Amino acid sequence: MNIRPLASLGAITLVGTLALTGCTAGASADESAGVIRIATLPAGDDPTAVNPIEALGDLIEAETGMEVEIIDAPDYLGVVEAVRADHVDIALMSAFPSALAVNTGEVDALMTWPGSPDPVSKCYVLADSPIQSVKELEGKTVAFADPGSSSGFFMPVHLLDSVGLERDADYDALFTGGHDRSAIAVKEGQVDAACTATMLTKMLGTDFFPFEEGDIRFIGESIPMDVSMAVIASQAMSDAKRDALLEALPKVFVEKNKDSLGVYAEAGIIGVDPILTPGREAFQSLVDVAAVAGVDISDLK
Repeated sequence: MNIRPLASLGAITLVGTLALTGCTAGASADESAGVIRIATLPAGDDPTAVNPIEALGDLIEAETGMEVEIIDAPDYLGVVEAVRADHVDIALMSAFPSALAVNTGEVDALMTWPGSPDPVSKCYVLADSPIQSVKELEGKTVAFADPGSSSGFFMPVHLLDSVGLERDADYDALFTGGHDRSAIAVKEGQVDAACTATMLTKMLGTDFFPFEEGDIRFIGESIPMDVSMAVIASQAMSDAKRDALLEALPKVFVEKNKDSLGVYAEAGIIGVDPILTPGREAFQSLVDVAAVAGVDISDLK
């Protein structure tokens, strides 16, 4: 298995142009026919940590019998462009970048894993606040974690939009730089309300949610996320690779591989049956949320 950095977007575009004019650039189609090329974001800088990217590649090699090449991309935009240009075959990504990628019509969804039925985000105020619902946030200041956060921005903005409140027109948005900082802003009275990840609201008394029971009230919750993770694929990928991956990947993300898969296991897809070859409609709710939040794939982190 090989791991290498992704070429720049300009280089990817050049490769595509050369291919269209009959020239060659890099490996030929024959040379890459038996190689599964996977684009991924770097897993981190800790040299002592188990690298889940390498583990993922090894497991896919074992299940498919094909060589795997891992290509590190600098960001989601680089990953999607590499898949679109057939510079790589697949990429494993979280829900929002996958939805925006598939919505272009230029990449396919090879498989998805279902999301939780629980709301992604909740909005809250101090217990003694006169605000009783998100509808009453009109004219108020609301704290959000980060403009690239699904639970700390995209989903809450969609919630507020659903009750007729438009960002920067009907309420002021304050980006605090983190879910914990949003909580502090509420606690110190710097904002009227905050919206955060539902999972963090269960961590009362910690740095992530520094409140005690009875300190705050929840005034609204977002819709669930229909998709948790997805594998997007090049539309030019061979049927042989596509069939091999459809058979192999469900066998890779199983309980016995949980420890070696690290952050992939933490995504909650281990032991969960994926949906194979879903259509674009599987991502529609996420595309709608992104449209309301005014986000495109270059905004995602």
